[in-house]
Amino acid sequence: MISLTESATDAVRRFIDSSEKVVEGLRISVQGGGCSGFQYGLTLEENVNANDVVLDNAGLKVVIDPESAALLEGVTVDFIDSINGAGFKFENPNAKASCGCGNSFSC
Repeated sequence: MISLTESATDAVRRFIDSSEKVVEGLRISVQGGGCSGFQYGLTLEENVNANDVVLDNAGLKVVIDPESAALLEGVTVDFIDSINGAGFKFENPNAKASCGCGNSFSC
């Protein structure tokens, strides 16, 4: 369904380890907005809802709401750390177009 690269998994684990709250997993979502129609969301989740899709990625719990699941099918999440900055990068085979920043897309 969705996969995280080793770099992304390591980055999320660092964020979880530095969190002051108990983290159940990483929530990946899609909301309306951004310059192309949809935008990605990443949050450290304290609670998993009964209807969430829960995946295991190298021991890291990834949580996805049912509405976002179809839009995230086949997505790869990477973490890039370069001289130009650091951040998560989404490779979405379902996207027909995306903005220059890579954080929003259209289907």
